Amino acid sequence: MKRIAQIILVVAFYIVSTATITAQSPNIGEISTYGKPCKDFKSHFIINENILGSTKIKLDSLTNQNPHINEKVIVDGDTVNFILPDKNYGRYDRGLYNYLIIPKKQWSIGITASYGEFGTDDVQVLSILENFDIKINTYSIKPSISYFFTNNQSVGIKFNYTSSEVDLANMTFDFDDDLNFSLRDVSYNSHTFSASLNYRNYIGLGPEKRFAIFNEIDLGFGLGSSEFKRLYNDEPRNTQTDIMKASLNFSPGVCMFIMDYISFNVSFGVFGLNLTHEKQTTNGVDEGSRFSSGANFKFNLFNINFGLAVHI
Repeated sequence: MKRIAQIILVVAFYIVSTATITAQSPNIGEISTYGKPCKDFKSHFIINENILGSTKIKLDSLTNQNPHINEKVIVDGDTVNFILPDKNYGRYDRGLYNYLIIPKKQWSIGITASYGEFGTDDVQVLSILENFDIKINTYSIKPSISYFFTNNQSVGIKFNYTSSEVDLANMTFDFDDDLNFSLRDVSYNSHTFSASLNYRNYIGLGPEKRFAIFNEIDLGFGLGSSEFKRLYNDEPRNTQTDIMKASLNFSPGVCMFIMDYISFNVSFGVFGLNLTHEKQTTNGVDEGSRFSSGANFKFNLFNINFGLAVHI
């Protein structure tokens, strides 16, 4: 009988403790659940297995509500939210908001340019590479026009002219008496014209409406040509290539409004897919053609673009 009484006391204590913890859990009945709840770890919050559609859990440092969360602004006679509503793709609320920076029904006219240059003269590398004289420069000009079909999101068209030039005046490779060679009077240049459709999504970074980050996706088609000149057995050779290219590019960037209707943009090409068809002739003789495809995922110093845009 004594052992049975001890067991009854332990069970009663467990039931009372569980009821006390449940009663002290804050607003636990107000949390919307869309799946089977999982065990929590000492925070008394119900963690949902279904992330989409569940109520976000605020971090301890974000218990105070953003003062702009319910603020409204008037744009062309329409009342819109200053903080754009966002889908709940995460479990926790980290205090990241998308502020309205460019309202819908605006037009943006801009131009973006990039330039890169590299040159060296009489560089020696361990006495192997001597008289290395090369100059490389590349630049591009991209006028564009876009329309904001909704707040902070736009579609548009962009034109692109790109030029690249490489001049190798002299290079001597001297490894030993049996392995040495030299190159001189080698040049390469290319010119490409293209047009692309693009989509850009902005995320406003603060209530001041000055800074934003964006991601741009563009689908482009282009035509171009290149020319490669060199000496072969002391005779000049000239190879010309006609190029057709299609590409899909992803370019994140930063936007800063330097005036109310003028913004400065910096974007970085980091990922792209491309399809290329090339046809070559050397000294007027047809040498053949090829089709190639590729992808790249890297930061390219020659693909940093600076631009200005006017918003009307």
